[in-house]
Amino acid sequence: MTLIITDEPVPLKTDTDGVVRVGKTRVTLDIVIKTFQNGATAEEIVYRYPSLKLADVYTIISFYLNHQQEVETYLQQRQNQAQTIRKMNETRFDPQGLRDRLIARQVDQAS
Repeated sequence: MTLIITDEPVPLKTDTDGVVRVGKTRVTLDIVIKTFQNGATAEEIVYRYPSLKLADVYTIISFYLNHQQEVETYLQQRQNQAQTIRKMNETRFDPQGLRDRLIARQVDQAS
């Protein structure tokens, strides 16, 4: 019997919003890589996100290690996008104004 060696596809898919997700799960590449960078093993990542398969996590970590610059660029773009959205939301929904209204409501209810 001979061992047949084949290329395994990386279980990553880009959704309609441009977010890279693991296979058919809702778990993002961002989450897996950040968790790995924070020192978690593949087994710990699967424990935290049980919808993932251990082999897929190992494949993703391998992909990251072999394409670190591209993945880091993608992660930086996602972080920039998140900051932009956060600023837009803070502009639309002023947190200080909300805090002031909640305090005023508390004072009114106490009276």
